[in-house]
Amino acid sequence: MGAPAGQARRSRFRRVGLPSAIAYPAIAGLPPETGIYASIVAPIAYAIFGPSRLLIVGPDAATMTVLAAAMAAIIAAEPAAANVDRVAIASALALGVGVFCIAAKLLRLGVLASFLSRPILVGFFAGVSLSILVGQISRFTGVKIESEGLLAPVFEILGKSALIHWPSFLFGLSMFALLWIVRAFNLKVPGPVLVVVVSVILSAAFDFRGLGIAVVGDIPSGFPSLSLPAFHQMPLDKIVLGSAAVFLVCFGAGIVAARSFGSRTGEEVDANQELIGLGAANIAPGLFGSFPISVSDSRTAINLSTGGVSQAAGLVSAATLIAALVFLHSALRILPIPALAAILATAAISLIDVQELKKIWRISHMEFVFALIAMWGAISFGVLNGVVVAVAATFVYLLRKTMFPRDGLLGHIEGRHGFFDLARFPEARPIEGAAVFAIQGNVLFYNADYVRMRLTAVARELAPATKCLVLDASAITHIDSTGAAALDAVADTLAKRDIVFAITDLSEESRGILERAGVIKAIGAHNLFNGREEALRALLGNAAGS
Repeated sequence: MGAPAGQARRSRFRRVGLPSAIAYPAIAGLPPETGIYASIVAPIAYAIFGPSRLLIVGPDAATMTVLAAAMAAIIAAEPAAANVDRVAIASALALGVGVFCIAAKLLRLGVLASFLSRPILVGFFAGVSLSILVGQISRFTGVKIESEGLLAPVFEILGKSALIHWPSFLFGLSMFALLWIVRAFNLKVPGPVLVVVVSVILSAAFDFRGLGIAVVGDIPSGFPSLSLPAFHQMPLDKIVLGSAAVFLVCFGAGIVAARSFGSRTGEEVDANQELIGLGAANIAPGLFGSFPISVSDSRTAINLSTGGVSQAAGLVSAATLIAALVFLHSALRILPIPALAAILATAAISLIDVQELKKIWRISHMEFVFALIAMWGAISFGVLNGVVVAVAATFVYLLRKTMFPRDGLLGHIEGRHGFFDLARFPEARPIEGAAVFAIQGNVLFYNADYVRMRLTAVARELAPATKCLVLDASAITHIDSTGAAALDAVADTLAKRDIVFAITDLSEESRGILERAGVIKAIGAHNLFNGREEALRALLGNAAGS
């Protein structure tokens, strides 16, 4: 790669990395230097242990919001007189997330990333973004907000309007407008960087601190020492639960981002291998007084747009932030808090993917409903409980899709080979003397009753001259003991009518279940066939299935 491209990447990473590194910690009430620490050590750890040449890790708004909720639950469990160390709690959670990543890798649980489907994540992030927006009220206005939720803080600030520090509020709004102007006119200078530079210059020129506008304050110029947080002084059950929640969102969102970028470059994403990289990238901040991280969409997009083919970009970004920590801490200390609020508010709005929500609505109204459920969970129950709601919504959606497997009676169309669904093809005709019924899905405890009722209803409506009912099990990959009992009941119903119950294309695993349950003995092993045609020829004694 030539020098100009490398310089452009270093410049762009510095411009994106520094503002986000300073702003994102505020979501969890952490000092800004923790974001710089995370943005330094996490990319270095991922470059060493991570499998992807493209992905860049770092702070992100969604993970920070879940972290804030987890920290709030831990702090609430502490004694009232306890001296709470928020940085130590965040570090403990980062280590916990790293441990969960490594454990999930050892157990090959990369499939966990699939538990948060794309519609669920889109809805959840929309809810998170609204939570972040509400959280900026106090930083914009200078008024301490006591209430929680979505509407309560809005009503509270309306009731405390006399306490609003108008210079802070107007300056924050002006920086927010500047960010959108930069975006609207597609200026080459990134909005967050312009806001930081303008804010620092104005703060120095007009003494914002003297005017009552809150500023960042002192930022350590050195690097923290390697240390472990005092786990023995923390409620470990809350640490474990909080780490699990942050891990699920961090990993789920990270893998979605990884696969999205991977699809553009053709790079395969192995979720189990990514667990190692993300685990190391979270353990490193935990050991250096920082917080959990995830895949950074913005930095990864820059790496992709500039043709990055290795983790060198992440290492360059880390080196640049080290230089900023050493040489720019005096300037950063006078950075106004309302400017950070403007950056966070803009980042939060970017989490609301309106186009994706429209696409989900166009593709599937049901998936759109589950996206709204995930959004509602994050807003109504808080972000931490919203994770539970999002996962629960995913499971409900999964059950809803598999609880009622597609099925139907099959027949022949004159002049055409094969079997056709009688309901979908009006020209199809039933097979004389037999019924062929296909089930496209597993027969498990939660849908076994439905399958039994469908088969029983078909059995009761069969013509008196029907000799057999053939169950096409080619699309059934698994049958459990409850499903076996349902099929046994169907066999009993057919036996009372002297109708043979036959099954075709039964998988070995399902056959073992049915054998141990006594179902195959009830219907006869000779009534298991390798195909529908073979079953019909054997049972009807002619070439009906050909």
